[in-house]
Parts: sequence; structure tokens; C-alpha cells
Amino acid sequence: MIASYIIFTCYGFWLPNDPRGSGSDYVRNKRLLRFGDAKKAEGAESLAYTGHDHRFRVEAKTSLEHAPVILSGTQARAVGRGISMAVEESQYVVLACCIMPNHVHAIVLDHENPPKRIIGHFKARATHRLKEEKLLSKETPSSPWARKGWSVFLDKEEAVFQAIQYVERNPIRDGLPPQTWSFIAKNDN
Repeated sequence: MIASYIIFTCYGFWLPNDPRGSGSDYVRNKRLLRFGDAKKAEGAESLAYTGHDHRFRVEAKTSLEHAPVILSGTQARAVGRGISMAVEESQYVVLACCIMPNHVHAIVLDHENPPKRIIGHFKARATHRLKEEKLLSKETPSSPWARKGWSVFLDKEEAVFQAIQYVERNPIRDGLPPQTWSFIAKNDN
């Protein structure tokens, strides 16, 4: 493995019974069960742009215990400062990162910590910064993040470059400005 492509989401972004599929094996929230069982996604391809019934998904989110978390620009910058803390603490080499209103993408060079642990480290430090800067509302759960995250192992240089481009273009595709973060490793190639 050269690098890992990690994604973690805010609470309420991607439900376990999303009609496009998810990484979940079961639905924990009993009220959400009325919208169906978990739909396990197969493969590593992104399902974000797969067609589905958007109204169904929005209605299902009304069954959540808390409102879905949507990060403001100020909160996203605090998340970036938290990720920067994690990068400094463990010397991760981050090749690309974008912090979207409801999820985070990052490409991290292979490290002694497995991707699952890196995701946990990023989420912990980001939450710490949000709390320290008093940027979590009373309606937000104790953590703004969904329980798990996703990671894809990148074992070819071409796959790493494609993933970097995808992450860098993600905000632009959603009508947001390009993102630059101080913790991104300089890329001479």
C-alpha cells in the first residue's frame, strides 16, 4: 500500500439504509428501521452520484435522534486545525484533504497506524478543536461524527494521483472554493 484514501462523515450524512447502499451491517436506530434494513454496499467505488430517491433519504433523516450535522465554514476551519494537530502528533503525511459541510476526504501516505486508527485520531482532534473553540451547538451530539469511516488502500501511483485529484476537485464540484491546508505535504510531482 502506498497510501490510503480515508473518508469520515458527520452525524446523519449517510444513513445505514441509504437506498444507494452503505458500509453498515444493521440499523441501530429503531425509528429509522421503518425505512428498511441496512443496505450493504459492495465494492470500493463511490456511490455518491448514484441515482436514488432523494425525498426518501431526506424523510428518513427526520427519524434521527439529532439533526444531521452540517459544518459551517468556521467549524470546517476548526476541523482543519484539529486534523493539523493529529498530523503533527503522529507525523502523518497527508497528500490531499477537503473538509466538506458534512464529510471529510483525505489521502494519507502509508503509516504505522492503520487507516481506521488515523480516522479516529482525526475525528478526536477535530472534535477537541470544535469543543475548545465552543463551536458545537447544544443540539449537536457529543461528537459531530458518524461512528465509522471508510478507507480504500491505494497501491499504485496512478490510483494515488487520481484520488488526490478527486479530493482536490470535490469542493469545486459542490460550488465551494478550492481548499488549501497547512498540513498538506508539498507535492513536487
